Amino acid sequence: RHLKKSRGVLCARPAVKYAFIRDNNGRFKLKRLCAALGVSRSGYYEWLGRPASRRATEDRALLDRIRLLHRQSREAYGAYKTWRVLKVQGIACGKHRVARLRRQNGIEALRKRRFRVSVEHHKRAAAAPNILNRQFAVTKPNRVWAGDTTVIPTGTGWLHLAVLLDLYSRRVVGWAMGNDRSQALSRAALEMAIEQRQPMPGLLHHSDQGSAYVGADYQLQLQRIGAEISMSRKGDCFDNAVVESFFGNLKNEVVHHRRFQTREEARAAIFDYIELFYNRHRAHATLEFVSPADYEELRSDVTQTCPGNPG
Repeated sequence: RHLKKSRGVLCARPAVKYAFIRDNNGRFKLKRLCAALGVSRSGYYEWLGRPASRRATEDRALLDRIRLLHRQSREAYGAYKTWRVLKVQGIACGKHRVARLRRQNGIEALRKRRFRVSVEHHKRAAAAPNILNRQFAVTKPNRVWAGDTTVIPTGTGWLHLAVLLDLYSRRVVGWAMGNDRSQALSRAALEMAIEQRQPMPGLLHHSDQGSAYVGADYQLQLQRIGAEISMSRKGDCFDNAVVESFFGNLKNEVVHHRRFQTREEARAAIFDYIELFYNRHRAHATLEFVSPADYEELRSDVTQTCPGNPG
């Protein structure tokens, strides 16, 4: 089965085939490997005695860096992002070379699932206009926060998660978890964000039209900090695409490939993902391939609390 997944090796140069045999000799019999790849054992033993070429040596060194980054990123990056992050780290390499080495060595990102468009039908009118209007590029921190909720399945029931992201750096500035979806859950995430960021009046707060955000207590808290309110159109998840993308990454990288036995187990994993990985280490294409925390630090000359609408 492993050999079937490595069909690209069957058409490769002899040196690549020999390297594949060397790397997998402990897992399969040498005779089977040589027969499957169409090379002789004598040729393989002769190749072992040769010094590695400069290109092969460089490939092995680059492969070591790729594997290290793959572990550090929790297997979240594809070939293109791996290449871009390596460039940010000062490692000279080509994107096709990175893709080849990943492919030849079975290095793959965790499976991806795109969020689906869901349509909700409500009788009530829009709670607030869509002021943000998909203008997700924001030039200063604490100008636009976007929030939403999602659920994570566990063996003891659903775990509900509410988050607020600062669209400037894509940083999760507020989050809360609970057994039920409620205004109290979303309000806890908002209070955390306010305490951490201390926004000035003029902040634009964007969300969907869910009951967690149209409730009187939540709206009152927004009024107290002088926030302007924006809401997605009914049933249009693309109006809040940045938060939807965050949830997609969270579920691809933490949820879909494992089963949580309890809500407590899921809480610990999500806390670890948000605070220790996503905010501090996960590279973003929209942030010049650095993490939200690094992006804010690198651009710390920008005023940290600037009121007004995005732009």
